[in-house]
Amino acid sequence: MRMRMIGTGVMGRGIAQWAATAGHTVELADARQESVGEAVEFIRSMLDRAVQKGRTTAEDAAAISGRLVPLDSPGQPGDVDLVIEAVREDLGTKAELFAELEKALPERTVFASNTSSLPITRIAATLRDPSRLVGLHFFNPAPLMKIVEVIPGTFTRPEIVEQVSGLVRDTGHEAVVVSDTPGFLINHAGRGLVTEALALLEEGAAEPVVIDRIARDVLGLKMGPFELMDLTGLDVTATVIESIWEGFRYADRLRASYLTPNRVAAGLHGRKTGRGWYDHNAETPPEQAISGDASRPVWSPDAAVREALAGATIAEGGIVLVPTWGTTVASAIAAGGLPPERTFGVDPLSLPTGRRVLAVTPASDVTAARDAAAVLSLGDKKVSVVRDVAGGVAQRLVASIVGVAAAIAEHGIASPGDIDLGVTRGLGYPVGPLAWGDRLGASRVLALQTALHETTGDPRYRPTRWITERAQLGLPLTAAGLSPADL
Repeated sequence: MRMRMIGTGVMGRGIAQWAATAGHTVELADARQESVGEAVEFIRSMLDRAVQKGRTTAEDAAAISGRLVPLDSPGQPGDVDLVIEAVREDLGTKAELFAELEKALPERTVFASNTSSLPITRIAATLRDPSRLVGLHFFNPAPLMKIVEVIPGTFTRPEIVEQVSGLVRDTGHEAVVVSDTPGFLINHAGRGLVTEALALLEEGAAEPVVIDRIARDVLGLKMGPFELMDLTGLDVTATVIESIWEGFRYADRLRASYLTPNRVAAGLHGRKTGRGWYDHNAETPPEQAISGDASRPVWSPDAAVREALAGATIAEGGIVLVPTWGTTVASAIAAGGLPPERTFGVDPLSLPTGRRVLAVTPASDVTAARDAAAVLSLGDKKVSVVRDVAGGVAQRLVASIVGVAAAIAEHGIASPGDIDLGVTRGLGYPVGPLAWGDRLGASRVLALQTALHETTGDPRYRPTRWITERAQLGLPLTAAGLSPADL
Protein backbone atom coordinates (compact mmCIF):
# COMPACT_ATOMS: atom_id res chain seq x y z
CA MET A 1 0.00 0.00 0.00
CA ARG A 2 1.14 3.54 -0.69
CA MET A 3 0.31 5.94 2.11
CA ARG A 4 0.78 9.64 2.69
CA MET A 5 1.50 11.00 6.16
CA ILE A 6 0.72 14.71 6.47
CA GLY A 7 2.06 16.38 9.58
CA THR A 8 5.49 15.13 10.62
CA GLY A 9 5.62 16.15 14.26
CA VAL A 10 5.86 13.65 17.11
CA MET A 11 2.70 11.73 16.17
CA GLY A 12 3.17 11.93 12.42
CA ARG A 13 6.70 10.59 12.42
CA GLY A 14 5.66 7.77 14.76
CA ILE A 15 2.80 6.75 12.47
CA ALA A 16 5.12 6.92 9.46
CA GLN A 17 7.62 4.64 11.19
CA TRP A 18 4.80 2.20 12.09
CA ALA A 19 3.58 2.06 8.47
CA ALA A 20 7.03 1.77 6.87
CA THR A 21 8.01 -0.96 9.31
CA ALA A 22 4.89 -2.88 8.26
CA GLY A 23 6.10 -2.81 4.64
CA HIS A 24 4.14 0.14 3.26
CA THR A 25 5.56 2.97 1.18
CA VAL A 26 5.03 6.19 3.12
CA GLU A 27 5.11 9.66 1.61
CA LEU A 28 5.86 12.36 4.18
CA ALA A 29 4.63 15.93 3.89
CA ASP A 30 4.30 18.95 6.13
CA ALA A 31 3.48 22.63 5.76
CA ARG A 32 6.94 23.26 7.20
CA GLN A 33 9.24 21.60 4.68
CA GLU A 34 12.21 21.26 7.03
CA SER A 35 10.05 19.17 9.37
CA VAL A 36 9.93 16.41 6.73
CA GLY A 37 13.71 16.04 6.71
CA GLU A 38 13.81 16.13 10.51
CA ALA A 39 11.20 13.37 10.64
CA VAL A 40 13.14 11.14 8.22
CA GLU A 41 16.32 11.61 10.25
CA PHE A 42 14.48 10.87 13.48
CA ILE A 43 13.00 7.64 12.12
CA ARG A 44 16.42 6.57 10.85
CA SER A 45 17.90 7.23 14.29
CA MET A 46 15.18 5.07 15.86
CA LEU A 47 15.97 2.31 13.36
CA ASP A 48 19.71 2.58 14.13
CA ARG A 49 18.94 2.25 17.82
CA ALA A 50 16.80 -0.82 17.11
CA VAL A 51 19.70 -2.39 15.21
CA GLN A 52 22.10 -1.67 18.09
CA LYS A 53 19.71 -3.34 20.54
CA GLY A 54 19.27 -6.36 18.28
CA ARG A 55 15.58 -5.72 17.65
CA THR A 56 16.06 -5.61 13.87
CA THR A 57 18.79 -6.15 11.33
CA ALA A 58 20.73 -3.52 9.43
CA GLU A 59 19.22 -4.83 6.19
CA ASP A 60 15.65 -4.53 7.48
CA ALA A 61 16.36 -1.06 8.85
CA ALA A 62 17.70 0.05 5.45
CA ALA A 63 14.62 -1.37 3.72
CA ILE A 64 12.28 0.48 6.10
CA SER A 65 14.20 3.71 5.59
CA GLY A 66 13.99 3.20 1.82
CA ARG A 67 10.20 3.15 2.01
CA LEU A 68 10.11 6.75 3.31
CA VAL A 69 9.44 9.22 0.49
CA PRO A 70 9.74 12.96 1.30
CA LEU A 71 7.34 15.25 -0.58
CA ASP A 72 7.60 18.94 -1.38
CA SER A 73 4.01 19.74 -0.36
CA PRO A 74 1.02 18.02 1.33
CA GLY A 75 -1.23 18.50 -1.72
CA GLN A 76 1.17 17.07 -4.27
CA PRO A 77 -0.73 14.97 -6.88
CA GLY A 78 -0.10 11.22 -6.80
CA ASP A 79 -1.55 7.74 -6.72
CA VAL A 80 -2.11 7.13 -3.00
CA ASP A 81 -4.27 4.51 -1.26
CA LEU A 82 -4.53 6.15 2.16
CA VAL A 83 -3.81 9.60 3.60
CA ILE A 84 -3.40 10.07 7.35
CA GLU A 85 -3.25 13.61 8.70
CA ALA A 86 -1.81 14.61 12.06
CA VAL A 87 -1.82 18.39 11.69
CA ARG A 88 -2.88 21.06 14.19
CA GLU A 89 -6.07 20.31 16.16
CA ASP A 90 -8.09 22.97 14.40
CA LEU A 91 -11.16 22.29 12.26
CA GLY A 92 -10.36 25.04 9.76
CA THR A 93 -6.80 23.79 9.24
CA LYS A 94 -7.95 20.22 8.64
CA ALA A 95 -10.80 21.31 6.36
CA GLU A 96 -8.42 23.37 4.21
CA LEU A 97 -6.03 20.44 3.94
CA PHE A 98 -8.67 17.91 2.89
CA ALA A 99 -10.15 20.35 0.36
CA GLU A 100 -6.70 20.53 -1.27
CA LEU A 101 -6.32 16.74 -1.16
CA GLU A 102 -9.71 16.14 -2.78
CA LYS A 103 -8.50 18.08 -5.81
CA ALA A 104 -5.09 16.41 -5.99
CA LEU A 105 -5.75 12.73 -5.23
CA PRO A 106 -7.94 10.03 -6.84
CA GLU A 107 -11.50 9.50 -5.61
CA ARG A 108 -10.56 6.02 -4.37
CA THR A 109 -8.02 7.46 -1.89
CA VAL A 110 -9.21 7.00 1.71
CA PHE A 111 -8.73 9.95 4.05
CA ALA A 112 -8.02 9.40 7.75
CA SER A 113 -7.63 11.87 10.61
CA ASN A 114 -5.56 11.22 13.71
CA THR A 115 -7.53 13.83 15.65
CA SER A 116 -7.97 13.17 19.36
CA SER A 117 -10.55 15.85 20.06
CA LEU A 118 -12.46 16.93 16.93
CA PRO A 119 -15.57 15.00 15.81
CA ILE A 120 -14.89 13.01 12.65
CA THR A 121 -18.34 13.92 11.30
CA ARG A 122 -17.59 17.66 11.54
CA ILE A 123 -14.33 17.24 9.65
CA ALA A 124 -16.03 15.06 7.03
CA ALA A 125 -18.83 17.60 6.59
CA THR A 126 -16.30 19.95 4.96
CA LEU A 127 -15.52 17.42 2.18
CA ARG A 128 -17.34 17.06 -1.12
CA ASP A 129 -17.51 13.32 -0.35
CA PRO A 130 -17.76 12.85 3.45
CA SER A 131 -18.04 9.08 3.04
CA ARG A 132 -14.30 8.71 2.34
CA LEU A 133 -13.11 10.03 5.72
CA VAL A 134 -12.54 7.93 8.85
CA GLY A 135 -10.87 8.56 12.18
CA LEU A 136 -7.65 6.64 12.80
CA HIS A 137 -6.49 7.63 16.27
CA PHE A 138 -3.02 6.42 17.27
CA PHE A 139 -1.36 6.81 20.66
CA ASN A 140 2.15 8.05 21.35
CA PRO A 141 4.57 6.45 20.63
CA ALA A 142 2.71 4.94 17.69
CA PRO A 143 5.18 2.10 16.94
CA LEU A 144 5.00 0.86 20.55
CA MET A 145 1.41 1.62 21.58
CA LYS A 146 -0.23 -1.25 19.78
CA ILE A 147 -3.77 0.06 19.81
CA VAL A 148 -5.59 2.26 17.28
CA GLU A 149 -9.12 3.65 17.51
CA VAL A 150 -11.08 3.43 14.27
CA ILE A 151 -13.84 6.05 14.30
CA PRO A 152 -16.44 6.11 11.53
CA GLY A 153 -18.23 9.39 11.00
CA THR A 154 -21.93 9.60 10.24
CA PHE A 155 -21.38 9.00 6.51
CA THR A 156 -18.19 6.88 6.52
CA ARG A 157 -18.57 3.89 4.20
CA PRO A 158 -18.62 0.58 6.14
CA GLU A 159 -16.07 -0.99 3.80
CA ILE A 160 -13.58 1.76 4.73
CA VAL A 161 -13.95 0.88 8.41
CA GLU A 162 -13.25 -2.77 7.61
CA GLN A 163 -10.34 -1.84 5.33
CA VAL A 164 -8.46 0.35 7.81
CA SER A 165 -9.21 -2.00 10.72
CA GLY A 166 -7.69 -4.85 8.72
CA LEU A 167 -4.68 -2.69 7.83
CA VAL A 168 -4.06 -1.96 11.51
CA ARG A 169 -4.39 -5.60 12.57
CA ASP A 170 -2.10 -6.77 9.78
CA THR A 171 0.71 -4.72 11.34
CA GLY A 172 0.39 -6.43 14.74
CA HIS A 173 -1.54 -3.57 16.32
CA GLU A 174 -5.09 -3.92 17.64
CA ALA A 175 -7.99 -1.95 16.19
CA VAL A 176 -11.11 -1.01 18.17
CA VAL A 177 -14.13 0.50 16.44
CA VAL A 178 -15.56 3.47 18.34
CA SER A 179 -18.52 5.78 17.85
CA ASP A 180 -17.81 9.41 16.97
CA THR A 181 -18.30 10.76 20.51
CA PRO A 182 -16.26 13.10 22.77
CA GLY A 183 -12.97 11.47 23.77
CA PHE A 184 -13.79 8.45 21.58
CA LEU A 185 -13.08 5.35 23.74
CA ILE A 186 -9.73 5.32 25.54
CA ASN A 187 -9.57 8.97 26.64
CA HIS A 188 -13.21 8.70 27.73
CA ALA A 189 -12.60 5.50 29.72
CA GLY A 190 -9.53 7.04 31.35
CA ARG A 191 -11.68 9.71 33.01
CA GLY A 192 -12.96 7.09 35.46
CA LEU A 193 -9.65 6.99 37.31
CA VAL A 194 -8.49 10.61 37.31
CA THR A 195 -11.82 12.35 37.94
CA GLU A 196 -12.52 10.12 40.94
CA ALA A 197 -9.00 10.62 42.29
CA LEU A 198 -9.56 14.37 42.12
CA ALA A 199 -12.95 13.97 43.85
CA LEU A 200 -11.24 12.02 46.67
CA LEU A 201 -8.69 14.81 47.00
CA GLU A 202 -11.47 17.40 47.12
CA GLU A 203 -12.98 15.51 50.06
CA GLY A 204 -9.65 15.27 51.88
CA ALA A 205 -9.73 11.48 51.82
CA ALA A 206 -5.93 11.29 51.46
CA GLU A 207 -2.96 13.07 49.93
CA PRO A 208 -2.00 12.33 46.31
CA VAL A 209 0.92 10.09 47.31
CA VAL A 210 -1.37 7.95 49.50
CA ILE A 211 -4.01 7.64 46.79
CA ASP A 212 -1.30 6.64 44.30
CA ARG A 213 0.08 3.97 46.64
CA ILE A 214 -3.37 2.46 47.09
CA ALA A 215 -4.02 2.55 43.34
CA ARG A 216 -0.78 0.69 42.67
CA ASP A 217 -0.62 -1.76 45.56
CA VAL A 218 -4.31 -2.55 46.11
CA LEU A 219 -5.72 -2.19 42.59
CA GLY A 220 -2.59 -3.26 40.71
CA LEU A 221 -2.30 -0.21 38.46
CA LYS A 222 1.14 0.54 37.02
CA MET A 223 0.87 4.20 37.98
CA GLY A 224 -1.31 6.06 40.41
CA PRO A 225 -3.68 8.72 39.04
CA PHE A 226 -1.59 11.67 40.27
CA GLU A 227 1.62 10.13 38.95
CA LEU A 228 -0.18 9.67 35.63
CA MET A 229 -1.37 13.29 35.55
CA ASP A 230 2.18 14.48 36.24
CA LEU A 231 3.49 12.30 33.41
CA THR A 232 0.85 13.40 30.89
CA GLY A 233 0.83 17.02 32.02
CA LEU A 234 -1.99 18.51 34.08
CA ASP A 235 -2.58 21.13 31.40
CA VAL A 236 -3.33 18.34 28.91
CA THR A 237 -5.30 16.22 31.39
CA ALA A 238 -7.45 19.12 32.56
CA THR A 239 -8.30 20.07 28.96
CA VAL A 240 -9.35 16.49 28.18
CA ILE A 241 -11.45 16.26 31.37
CA GLU A 242 -13.23 19.52 30.60
CA SER A 243 -13.82 18.74 26.91
CA ILE A 244 -15.28 15.29 27.57
CA TRP A 245 -17.44 16.58 30.45
CA GLU A 246 -18.71 19.41 28.25
CA GLY A 247 -19.13 17.09 25.26
CA PHE A 248 -21.39 14.80 27.24
CA ARG A 249 -23.43 17.77 28.40
CA TYR A 250 -21.96 17.87 31.90
CA ALA A 251 -22.74 14.28 32.82
CA ASP A 252 -22.28 13.83 36.58
CA ARG A 253 -20.18 10.70 36.16
CA LEU A 254 -17.56 12.72 34.23
CA ARG A 255 -17.63 15.85 36.41
CA ALA A 256 -14.49 17.99 36.29
CA SER A 257 -12.73 19.14 39.47
CA TYR A 258 -12.42 22.69 40.79
CA LEU A 259 -8.86 21.85 41.84
CA THR A 260 -7.25 21.84 38.39
CA PRO A 261 -7.73 25.36 36.89
CA ASN A 262 -5.60 27.18 39.50
CA ARG A 263 -2.87 24.53 39.38
CA VAL A 264 -2.72 24.79 35.59
CA ALA A 265 -2.55 28.59 35.80
CA ALA A 266 0.27 28.29 38.36
CA GLY A 267 2.31 26.12 35.98
CA LEU A 268 2.07 23.00 38.16
CA HIS A 269 1.83 20.79 35.12
CA GLY A 270 3.98 17.88 36.27
CA ARG A 271 7.30 16.52 35.06
CA LYS A 272 7.66 18.96 32.18
CA THR A 273 7.57 21.96 34.53
CA GLY A 274 9.39 20.28 37.43
CA ARG A 275 6.42 20.44 39.80
CA GLY A 276 2.91 19.06 39.69
CA TRP A 277 1.27 16.92 42.31
CA TYR A 278 4.86 15.95 43.10
CA ASP A 279 8.06 17.98 43.27
CA HIS A 280 10.18 16.36 40.56
CA ASN A 281 13.26 18.31 41.60
CA ALA A 282 13.34 16.60 44.99
CA GLU A 283 13.40 13.04 46.21
CA THR A 284 10.08 11.52 47.24
CA PRO A 285 10.06 11.26 51.06
CA PRO A 286 10.03 7.68 52.38
CA GLU A 287 6.84 6.15 53.70
CA GLN A 288 6.44 6.69 57.43
CA ALA A 289 7.07 3.68 59.68
CA ILE A 290 4.24 2.23 61.78
CA SER A 291 4.80 3.12 65.44
CA GLY A 292 1.84 1.56 67.26
CA ASP A 293 1.46 -1.52 69.49
CA ALA A 294 0.79 -4.56 67.28
CA SER A 295 0.03 -6.74 70.33
CA ARG A 296 -3.10 -4.81 71.23
CA PRO A 297 -6.23 -7.00 70.99
CA VAL A 298 -8.53 -6.41 68.01
CA TRP A 299 -11.97 -7.59 67.07
CA SER A 300 -14.12 -7.52 63.97
CA PRO A 301 -17.76 -8.45 63.46
CA ASP A 302 -16.69 -9.81 60.07
CA ALA A 303 -15.16 -13.30 59.95
CA ALA A 304 -13.16 -12.55 56.79
CA VAL A 305 -11.40 -9.65 58.55
CA ARG A 306 -10.63 -11.81 61.59
CA GLU A 307 -9.19 -14.56 59.35
CA ALA A 308 -7.02 -12.05 57.48
CA LEU A 309 -5.35 -10.80 60.68
CA ALA A 310 -2.83 -13.61 61.05
CA GLY A 311 -0.63 -13.10 64.10
CA ALA A 312 -2.99 -10.62 65.75
CA THR A 313 -4.61 -11.08 69.16
CA ILE A 314 -8.30 -11.49 68.44
CA ALA A 315 -10.47 -10.62 71.42
CA GLU A 316 -13.66 -8.70 72.08
CA GLY A 317 -13.27 -5.45 73.92
CA GLY A 318 -10.23 -4.29 71.96
CA ILE A 319 -9.87 -2.24 68.78
CA VAL A 320 -12.79 -2.81 66.41
CA LEU A 321 -12.16 -3.15 62.66
CA VAL A 322 -15.21 -2.99 60.40
CA PRO A 323 -15.21 -3.50 56.63
CA THR A 324 -17.30 -1.05 54.65
CA TRP A 325 -18.68 -1.41 51.11
CA GLY A 326 -19.68 1.93 49.67
CA THR A 327 -20.59 3.27 53.12
CA THR A 328 -18.73 4.98 55.99
CA VAL A 329 -17.25 3.83 59.27
CA ALA A 330 -19.30 6.50 61.02
CA SER A 331 -22.54 4.91 59.80
CA ALA A 332 -21.35 1.47 60.98
CA ILE A 333 -20.54 2.92 64.40
CA ALA A 334 -23.97 4.50 64.66
CA ALA A 335 -25.82 1.43 63.42
CA GLY A 336 -23.94 -1.05 65.62
CA GLY A 337 -23.51 1.03 68.76
CA LEU A 338 -19.73 0.58 68.44
CA PRO A 339 -17.19 2.59 70.49
CA PRO A 340 -16.29 5.54 68.20
CA GLU A 341 -12.84 6.20 69.69
CA ARG A 342 -11.53 2.69 68.92
CA THR A 343 -13.56 1.63 65.86
CA PHE A 344 -11.88 1.90 62.48
CA GLY A 345 -12.61 0.93 58.90
CA VAL A 346 -10.63 -1.55 56.85
CA ASP A 347 -11.11 -1.82 53.09
CA PRO A 348 -11.89 -5.45 52.21
CA LEU A 349 -10.27 -4.94 48.79
CA SER A 350 -6.96 -4.32 50.54
CA LEU A 351 -6.94 -7.38 52.82
CA PRO A 352 -5.52 -9.89 50.27
CA THR A 353 -2.87 -7.41 49.04
CA GLY A 354 0.45 -6.19 50.37
CA ARG A 355 -1.09 -2.89 51.50
CA ARG A 356 -3.92 -2.62 54.00
CA VAL A 357 -6.05 0.53 54.13
CA LEU A 358 -7.22 1.86 57.51
CA ALA A 359 -9.96 4.52 57.72
CA VAL A 360 -10.13 6.87 60.71
CA THR A 361 -12.99 9.14 61.80
CA PRO A 362 -12.87 12.51 63.62
CA ALA A 363 -13.77 10.62 66.83
CA SER A 364 -10.80 8.21 66.59
CA ASP A 365 -8.31 8.07 69.45
CA VAL A 366 -4.83 8.71 68.04
CA THR A 367 -3.13 5.97 70.10
CA ALA A 368 -5.79 3.45 69.15
CA ALA A 369 -5.39 4.46 65.49
CA ARG A 370 -1.64 3.89 65.61
CA ASP A 371 -2.16 0.52 67.28
CA ALA A 372 -4.75 -0.46 64.66
CA ALA A 373 -2.28 0.39 61.90
CA ALA A 374 0.41 -1.69 63.65
CA VAL A 375 -1.92 -4.69 63.85
CA LEU A 376 -2.77 -4.39 60.15
CA SER A 377 0.95 -4.27 59.33
CA LEU A 378 1.59 -7.74 60.79
CA GLY A 379 3.05 -10.07 58.19
CA ASP A 380 5.16 -7.32 56.59
CA LYS A 381 2.11 -5.52 55.22
CA LYS A 382 2.21 -1.85 54.36
CA VAL A 383 -0.57 0.34 55.76
CA SER A 384 -2.14 3.49 54.35
CA VAL A 385 -4.34 5.61 56.61
CA VAL A 386 -7.20 7.54 55.00
CA ARG A 387 -10.06 9.72 56.17
CA ASP A 388 -13.44 8.03 56.56
CA VAL A 389 -15.29 8.78 53.31
CA ALA A 390 -17.96 6.72 51.61
CA GLY A 391 -16.33 3.65 50.05
CA GLY A 392 -12.78 4.71 50.83
CA VAL A 393 -10.14 5.14 48.14
CA ALA A 394 -9.81 1.78 46.35
CA GLN A 395 -13.56 1.12 46.18
CA ARG A 396 -14.26 4.59 44.82
CA LEU A 397 -11.58 4.32 42.15
CA VAL A 398 -12.66 0.88 40.94
CA ALA A 399 -16.36 1.83 41.07
CA SER A 400 -15.64 4.82 38.85
CA ILE A 401 -13.42 2.87 36.44
CA VAL A 402 -16.07 0.18 36.00
CA GLY A 403 -18.95 2.66 36.03
CA VAL A 404 -17.56 4.87 33.25
CA ALA A 405 -16.80 1.80 31.11
CA ALA A 406 -20.32 0.46 31.73
CA ALA A 407 -21.77 3.80 30.62
CA ILE A 408 -19.68 3.60 27.44
CA ALA A 409 -21.10 0.14 26.75
CA GLU A 410 -24.61 1.26 27.69
CA HIS A 411 -24.52 4.06 25.11
CA GLY A 412 -23.16 1.78 22.38
CA ILE A 413 -19.95 3.78 21.97
CA ALA A 414 -17.93 0.56 21.67
CA SER A 415 -18.49 -3.15 22.17
CA PRO A 416 -17.65 -4.69 25.58
CA GLY A 417 -14.71 -6.57 24.04
CA ASP A 418 -13.33 -3.44 22.39
CA ILE A 419 -13.74 -1.45 25.62
CA ASP A 420 -11.64 -3.91 27.59
CA LEU A 421 -9.11 -4.34 24.78
CA GLY A 422 -8.74 -0.59 24.26
CA VAL A 423 -8.30 0.14 27.97
CA THR A 424 -5.78 -2.62 28.67
CA ARG A 425 -3.70 -1.74 25.60
CA GLY A 426 -4.16 2.02 25.73
CA LEU A 427 -4.11 2.68 29.48
CA GLY A 428 -2.15 -0.31 30.74
CA TYR A 429 -4.72 -1.44 33.31
CA PRO A 430 -4.12 -4.95 34.67
CA VAL A 431 -7.52 -6.05 33.36
CA GLY A 432 -10.27 -4.46 31.27
CA PRO A 433 -12.78 -2.44 33.33
CA LEU A 434 -15.76 -4.66 32.49
CA ALA A 435 -13.76 -7.83 33.18
CA TRP A 436 -12.63 -6.13 36.41
CA GLY A 437 -16.26 -5.69 37.34
CA ASP A 438 -16.89 -9.36 36.58
CA ARG A 439 -14.07 -10.33 38.95
CA LEU A 440 -15.93 -8.51 41.70
CA GLY A 441 -19.30 -9.72 40.41
CA ALA A 442 -22.03 -7.63 38.82
CA SER A 443 -24.21 -7.86 41.93
CA ARG A 444 -21.38 -6.69 44.17
CA VAL A 445 -20.55 -3.79 41.85
CA LEU A 446 -24.22 -2.83 41.82
CA ALA A 447 -24.29 -2.95 45.63
CA LEU A 448 -21.21 -0.70 45.71
CA GLN A 449 -22.69 1.85 43.30
CA THR A 450 -26.02 1.80 45.16
CA ALA A 451 -24.36 2.31 48.56
CA LEU A 452 -22.20 5.15 47.27
CA HIS A 453 -25.22 6.83 45.69
CA GLU A 454 -27.38 6.48 48.80
CA THR A 455 -24.59 7.46 51.22
CA THR A 456 -23.41 10.55 49.35
CA GLY A 457 -26.54 11.59 47.46
CA ASP A 458 -24.20 12.40 44.57
CA PRO A 459 -25.64 11.47 41.14
CA ARG A 460 -22.13 10.66 39.86
CA TYR A 461 -22.53 7.29 41.63
CA ARG A 462 -25.97 6.49 40.24
CA PRO A 463 -25.94 2.81 39.18
CA THR A 464 -25.72 2.36 35.44
CA ARG A 465 -28.42 0.46 33.58
CA TRP A 466 -25.72 -1.81 32.10
CA ILE A 467 -24.64 -3.01 35.56
CA THR A 468 -28.16 -3.07 37.02
CA GLU A 469 -29.59 -5.22 34.23
CA ARG A 470 -26.73 -7.69 34.24
CA ALA A 471 -26.86 -8.08 38.00
CA GLN A 472 -30.61 -8.70 37.79
CA LEU A 473 -30.32 -11.13 34.85
CA GLY A 474 -27.25 -12.99 36.05
CA LEU A 475 -25.16 -11.90 33.05
CA PRO A 476 -21.49 -10.87 33.10
CA LEU A 477 -20.67 -7.22 32.49
CA THR A 478 -18.61 -8.30 29.47
CA ALA A 479 -21.69 -9.76 27.74
CA ALA A 480 -23.29 -7.61 25.05
CA GLY A 481 -26.49 -9.64 25.26
CA LEU A 482 -29.39 -9.55 22.83
CA SER A 483 -30.55 -6.30 21.27
CA PRO A 484 -33.48 -5.62 18.90
CA ALA A 485 -30.98 -5.23 16.03
CA ASP A 486 -30.04 -8.91 16.44
CA LEU A 487 -33.53 -10.09 15.44
